[in-house]
Amino acid sequence: MTARVFLVGAGPGDPELLTVKAARLLAGAGVVLHDSLVDPRILAMSPHAEMIDVGKRCGKRSTAQAAINELLIEVALTGRRVVRLKGGDPMIFGRATEEMEALEAAGIEYEVVAGVTAAAAAAASLKLSLTKRKIARSLHFITGHGAEGGLPVHDWAALARAGGTFAVYMGGRTVGGLAAHFIEAGMAPETPAVAVESASLAGQRVWTGTVGNLPRLLDGEEVAGPLLLLIGQAMADVEAVAAAKAEARG
Repeated sequence: MTARVFLVGAGPGDPELLTVKAARLLAGAGVVLHDSLVDPRILAMSPHAEMIDVGKRCGKRSTAQAAINELLIEVALTGRRVVRLKGGDPMIFGRATEEMEALEAAGIEYEVVAGVTAAAAAAASLKLSLTKRKIARSLHFITGHGAEGGLPVHDWAALARAGGTFAVYMGGRTVGGLAAHFIEAGMAPETPAVAVESASLAGQRVWTGTVGNLPRLLDGEEVAGPLLLLIGQAMADVEAVAAAKAEARG
């Protein structure tokens, strides 16, 4: 017995950033296995679906990936349309590979639907391009949280030499070690850096500084939403943007 599963990107949070295809699939879903951080307004787009929270939260008790894989196969074999709804884009730190391999091993057809990733949403809200001619010719997506917990192993020297802009996902708990590694590898401590919590949502918060002082700026802050770090010379104008926003609010 075969079934069809859709691995769908829910985007960074704002329902208006959901793709048209994702919205259509959600409207016709029979079962939705969703991450914990998916906005309730997006979940409401599947009024007739069975909702199953299989979220994985850094620092909190979460569903094991193997259990998610097994559950995904189980519900797929019921014949209902299954949407596996992942925050951001499934192919960027979304553990899509494990789920695709499990589905393939079970002989279940699936399709992947791209979503807007947090780095793109954060850059849009800040009005700062992640790439910039003559300044940032490359963009690097890296994770600040390894599978075993803590900061993962990266070739920090190679990253520092590469330059460009670094979008660090899940780096809120390891920002101190991350900054130290970058600086030890040769990155200038005054390299511009910004942290964005809950990119694209009404509760978005922004901290601006440098790779050297960002850990201090975040120390003691209560960060409930997903935190993205953007590091590189392309972020140099972020303080002016923040000032302009403050002036507009005043």
